[in-house]
Amino acid sequence: MSLILRPATPTDAGAVGAILSEFVDDTPWMPRIHTRAEDLAHAGDLIARGWVTVAETDGVQGFLARDGEDIQALYLTAPARGQGIGRALLEDAKARSPRLLLWTFVANEGARRFYERHGFREMTRTTGDNDEGLPDIRLLWERTHA
Repeated sequence: MSLILRPATPTDAGAVGAILSEFVDDTPWMPRIHTRAEDLAHAGDLIARGWVTVAETDGVQGFLARDGEDIQALYLTAPARGQGIGRALLEDAKARSPRLLLWTFVANEGARRFYERHGFREMTRTTGDNDEGLPDIRLLWERTHA
């Protein structure tokens, strides 16, 4: 099936919220600090702000939320991981901004490797002064001009 990237609509909030909840449920080191209903409401808020691009094959398989140069979230369903969908979402964001910033958790080694492969570099680290209480890393990508 072909991959379609498109702006999220309000009807995508359920799928986007479910992807967020699935990540928390499937990640042993990630504390659940929000209910599933709160995840759904958060997804709806991100979509209402116009920040979300969804990736579809047979339904929504992932999403990227971006506020200008700040990536707020990039999550995929478990079956969609390793299929190039995250790369497609990230490349779409890179095409729209000459610079991107994001936070990722130190414990999220897969995400850290993914972003490093795609040209992001570490700017700073925290010791866990965030809602989750987990150390995180600020990453930066800048378009290079040849």
